[in-house]
Amino acid sequence: MKLYNTLTRKKEDFVPLKPGEVTMYSCGPTVYNYFHIGNARPFIIFDVLRRFLEYTGYNVKFVQNFTDIDDKMIKKANEEGKSVFDIAEFYIGEYYKDARALGIKDPTVAPRATDNIDAIISTIEKLIEKGYAYEEEGDVYFSARSFDEYGKLSGHNIEDLEAGARVSVDERKKNPADFALWKAQKPGEPAWDSPWGKGRPGWHIECSAMANRFLGETIDIHSGGQDLIFPHHENEIAQSEAANGKPFARYWLHNGFITIDNEKMSKSAGNFFTVRDIAKEYDYEVIRFFMLTAHYRSPINFSDELLEQAKSALNRIYECRDNMLFYFSNSENEGTDEAVLEKLRQYKTKFIQAMEDDLNTADALGAIFELVREINTIIALQVPPGKGTVEKAYELLAELTGVLGILSRKHENNIDEEVEGLIEERQKARAEKNYKRADEIRDLLNKMGFEIQDTPHGVKVVSKNRR
Repeated sequence: MKLYNTLTRKKEDFVPLKPGEVTMYSCGPTVYNYFHIGNARPFIIFDVLRRFLEYTGYNVKFVQNFTDIDDKMIKKANEEGKSVFDIAEFYIGEYYKDARALGIKDPTVAPRATDNIDAIISTIEKLIEKGYAYEEEGDVYFSARSFDEYGKLSGHNIEDLEAGARVSVDERKKNPADFALWKAQKPGEPAWDSPWGKGRPGWHIECSAMANRFLGETIDIHSGGQDLIFPHHENEIAQSEAANGKPFARYWLHNGFITIDNEKMSKSAGNFFTVRDIAKEYDYEVIRFFMLTAHYRSPINFSDELLEQAKSALNRIYECRDNMLFYFSNSENEGTDEAVLEKLRQYKTKFIQAMEDDLNTADALGAIFELVREINTIIALQVPPGKGTVEKAYELLAELTGVLGILSRKHENNIDEEVEGLIEERQKARAEKNYKRADEIRDLLNKMGFEIQDTPHGVKVVSKNRR
């Protein structure tokens, strides 16, 4: 498998540190609100990477953190008259509701910053001892210039940063590019005891400390959104490698940005949407499917029109599954055609090749749709190649879609007694050659949300009410 490594700016063969095992850290949410559609992209994409690695035989230890203490959380708590801990508890629960509905697997470990204060303090102490950090009036800062390779991930020049480019100036810093590891307590803020007085951790240090605690000093994969390359991931590298004297992460993966109707998403522009908002109009699985239609490193545009296209495309896969289930129920043709199965397996090969090429989910979906078309073709034959063949085709479709985390809804029979009665009446009218009445019933069922399909194996009823 080849992955594009942001650190080296090229595709590289993926070779984990330990054969058969992968350690992976992905930046999780700051839990002060429901997560938005931009957050959803890395959650979904790197869930797919994890699934594919597991599919190919790796044991993946996947860590995704919760940032449960920072300025935004303190502001939210003050606005609502609640504690920061209450805010965190509520939105962590809401994260899991949305994430699971999106088909995102729970992390192997989901650490919270506030549960790892000791590990954070220990890392900061190590940095001070080695001369990479300094204390000023209860605050502790990392000295960016002390780390010779600072800027190697983002390409930023330390001199430009020290001149004040893209960083805020704090009088207590020795240099403008330095960043906070520990923040002294301000009135009314939550705080923990430390060697430098009461305070709380900075944002960047928490990920270094938790990755080190749960995955080791050097990990295989670190992932996140493109917006995290600088300063967050750059600072993670600096403080982790300075503390441990070892490479922090061997492969750095970043997904591209999302635009909304071709405009940058922002609250001021009025185009800021949470996944919870969008799920009121579209099924969570449609949102997940949409995210897989473009290569993860490419920008992706989000719009109602594109969601409708994703919905329609996903329904085509469900209709193929329904076609196979209908065939099982109505055909007496047993047997297996190995020649047909061999033809179908070529799409599995194409799927794997796409996924091994830097997680190209767009081409992987293309292979699935070729498989769908082939399956629909063989089922529509006057003499299909037997239930054994279709059963294997069903298993193959489930296998490949399972890697992407789609086609997860159970088959539901939404046909009630009224609909069944109309179908029987239509069949009787057709037998009596009363085609006018048969057409009237078809139109009525269509208005009720059911499409009637006359197949070589009987009448198939398709619900059109999928969201």
